[in-house]
Amino acid sequence: MTPLWTSQDATQATGGISTTDWQATGVSIDTRTLQPGDLFVALKDIRDGHDFVAVALEKGAAAALVSRVPEGVSPDAPLLVVPDVLRALADLGRAARTRTDARVIGVTGSVGKTSTKEMLRMALGRQAKLHAAEASYNNHWGVPLTLARMPKDTGIAVIEIGMNHPGEISPLAILARPHVTIITTVAPAHLEAFENLAGIAAEKASIIDGLEEGGTAILPADLELTPILTAKASLAGVSTVLFGTHAQADYRLTDVQVTEFATIARARHAGQDMLFKLATPGRHFAANALAVLAASDALGLDRALTTTDLGRWAPPSGRGTRETIQLDAVEGLSFGLIDDAFNANPASIAAALDLLAACQPTNRMGRIAQGRRIAILGDMLELGPTEAQLHADIANHPALAHIALVHCVGPRMQALHEALPRSKRGHWVATAAELLLKAPHLADAGDILLVKGSKGIKVSLVVDALRKLGQPGRSTQGAE
Repeated sequence: MTPLWTSQDATQATGGISTTDWQATGVSIDTRTLQPGDLFVALKDIRDGHDFVAVALEKGAAAALVSRVPEGVSPDAPLLVVPDVLRALADLGRAARTRTDARVIGVTGSVGKTSTKEMLRMALGRQAKLHAAEASYNNHWGVPLTLARMPKDTGIAVIEIGMNHPGEISPLAILARPHVTIITTVAPAHLEAFENLAGIAAEKASIIDGLEEGGTAILPADLELTPILTAKASLAGVSTVLFGTHAQADYRLTDVQVTEFATIARARHAGQDMLFKLATPGRHFAANALAVLAASDALGLDRALTTTDLGRWAPPSGRGTRETIQLDAVEGLSFGLIDDAFNANPASIAAALDLLAACQPTNRMGRIAQGRRIAILGDMLELGPTEAQLHADIANHPALAHIALVHCVGPRMQALHEALPRSKRGHWVATAAELLLKAPHLADAGDILLVKGSKGIKVSLVVDALRKLGQPGRSTQGAE
């Protein structure tokens, strides 16, 4: 196997000192997922990675990137010693980006970053050797790690770039040096770190700082804040492509049909009509897919092949995945589950509720004759001083007219619980753990349940509990 990094390459990139010669076939920051041959990077976060170097070497790590010789590790062990491990990881990412001829796509946005990254992986993967992060690695260590893992012969790289605070996106974009950037949308997310949405828009627009000369910025056309994004692109002197439903969009959605299991969209670009399909429901997914098609065109790829492969995309786990939970296979009893438990803000909650409203429950299957649409919503975090109102405002979303019951999880979601009509008001609990005991009574056969919330509120625990209802021997008794 061709090495990803040799000790000589890594030493040159970081300016560190290698204790011996070694060759690494991968890069890891976690001993739980480390593979033999990986370079283990001893980052310091909640735990100090130096405490796990010995374990990494025992598991077959080729070497460890450290700032000191850890206790219990021999000085002649394969180590690359640097002054600062995180800075050295960025140096590896910078060197990896420099040594490849890959065409790079950078993706950011308040909602849809990871889904769009995965769309790009699926849609473009047959047209070049494609590299993208396996997880949502989009922060100050995730972007350098993704770049450091990039093979020399990569043809297309997709780099997801996120932020929690002002000033985070620009340096990561400059590190990634994309040829194409996509901003999916600007919405109230991480609002507590910004004065207003305009500040978030300016931060998202700073991804353009990293664009290579002659690059293309693909921007949403339908926002009040779009002028902030286009002004940044104009100032940088890069090509700008707008996507959305606005009449002035270069890639304009003209029709979107959402069925229970698919999305069929029509769009128009340069005087030509386009038709594309997604094997998952969601109007918001159609907009992101249109940005993917724009990126494919910007890179000069085969649009027909891109469109075909885009049709095979499905949301990653925790981001709108649709599944069927079998309660009784013999009698054909089941309920639908939409797992969207990874993240939440007002825009993504609205999109998820629209998706739930488009799904069709099954009548006369369970104890309750009428199949129901049920939402289990957890707190939206990092929204700042207006968080209570933003939670309560969910009660005004039109999709709620089609949703039978809403269960609320977390102290912030109490505002929504109180704003809901009594007929739709389900349980309110302070923590996801409190809802687990009620899991056997949350769903009846024929229902469709959406679980959505910020990762920190841990509504993924509710998803797991609902999945376990489908295991043999569990009760299938009805709902409340």
